[in-house]
Amino acid sequence: MQDAARLSFDAYVTAVSFDAAGRTAFALGDGTVRFEGGSLVVAHEGAVLTAAPHPSGEGLITGGDDGRLVWSRSMSDGGTGAEELARLPGRWIDAVATSPVSGLIAFAAGREVHIRDSADPAFSRVFTHEKSVADLAFEPKGRRLAAATYGGVWLWYARIETQQPLKLSWAGSHIAIAWSPDGRFLISAMQENQLHGWRVADEKTMRMGGYPAKPKSLVFLNKGALMATSGANGAVIWPFSGGGGPMGKQAAEVGYDEAAMVVRVAAAPARNWIAAGLDDGRVWACDLAGQKIIPLKLEPGAPVTALAMSPDAKRVAWGCEDGAAGVVEIAAA
Repeated sequence: MQDAARLSFDAYVTAVSFDAAGRTAFALGDGTVRFEGGSLVVAHEGAVLTAAPHPSGEGLITGGDDGRLVWSRSMSDGGTGAEELARLPGRWIDAVATSPVSGLIAFAAGREVHIRDSADPAFSRVFTHEKSVADLAFEPKGRRLAAATYGGVWLWYARIETQQPLKLSWAGSHIAIAWSPDGRFLISAMQENQLHGWRVADEKTMRMGGYPAKPKSLVFLNKGALMATSGANGAVIWPFSGGGGPMGKQAAEVGYDEAAMVVRVAAAPARNWIAAGLDDGRVWACDLAGQKIIPLKLEPGAPVTALAMSPDAKRVAWGCEDGAAGVVEIAAA
């Protein structure tokens, strides 16, 4: 492991992401986006509430409490750019999802989900839900959109204007969602200390419990054979190989530490590496093939609020509640 580049911002770190070129972008609670190398974009008048990579892989799309959706970029010549993609005055944009395959962008404000096309500025769709939407996720092909809300997850065909959504119902508040890379499974983190899942083709449900805390962060890895989540003293790893996915199988726990809880997880989708951020500010990475924990940030501090791993599993970036952040290169196979 090489020395980490340590950063200190004066605001809560909402999100961190690697772009297609492997550069890091941090979205902050003061409304700015900070790029690796030091460039800065003032994207919002208030806080950044949510962020996702632009479908092109260049820059970051952010939603804010000023009702604006903004695309921030760091140019190769050292300059920066900020483009407003949408504005909903008086609303909070607190969930966003993007698809590099279809080029679509989805964002939520209250009960409404809005769709835009990165290749067609005139394209617009609005889907209305019974309750507020907490999270969004495009299926791997980028055609279908899942919206997590109270009582379950609603599935929409993102380009169709008039339709009835498929409602995957389960009592309770659903706060974070992830599709398996093959699109067969949809997994939701709930306000209770559990996950709920569906095999989409036949709507077969799965209860995935046993968590001591809320599993708010979940990510697939190893080409979809595994899923990692937060919500325990270690990273919880669920098996997804086979037609039934995790049904009837037990989860494993990696990096157990009785002194802290894992609050964020990140992974390289095609690799076997994961990273974990803890509620005491520490960060580690692990190659699940050998399950050797590699400390990336040893000193304790404020809870980790944002975490990302580059697609080649060679770099990890993190941000914390108090604005502390870092980027480090790891020895990945």
